Amino acid sequence: MTPIGPADPAGRPPRTLLHPNGTAIEGEWAPVFTAIEACHAALYAMNAPRIFTTVKVNTRTDRDQTLEDKVASVEALLQQLPKRGQ
Repeated sequence: MTPIGPADPAGRPPRTLLHPNGTAIEGEWAPVFTAIEACHAALYAMNAPRIFTTVKVNTRTDRDQTLEDKVASVEALLQQLPKRGQ
């Protein structure tokens, strides 16, 4: 998948973040699942006979948190770990 624009409650397309284990998509329900459907349609248009997609959904209501916030949180925790060999 490729980035398709920022997530926005006003109806803009969801945002994506490519990482080693796949692609994270951030946005409202309908645009996110529409983006996944569009990816399938594009692959079928390229004559892919079969597509396997795994979707994991992570939602929260206690606060707003972007993809970048989640990455920054993990990076901050990793900085607190002792360095190897110390």
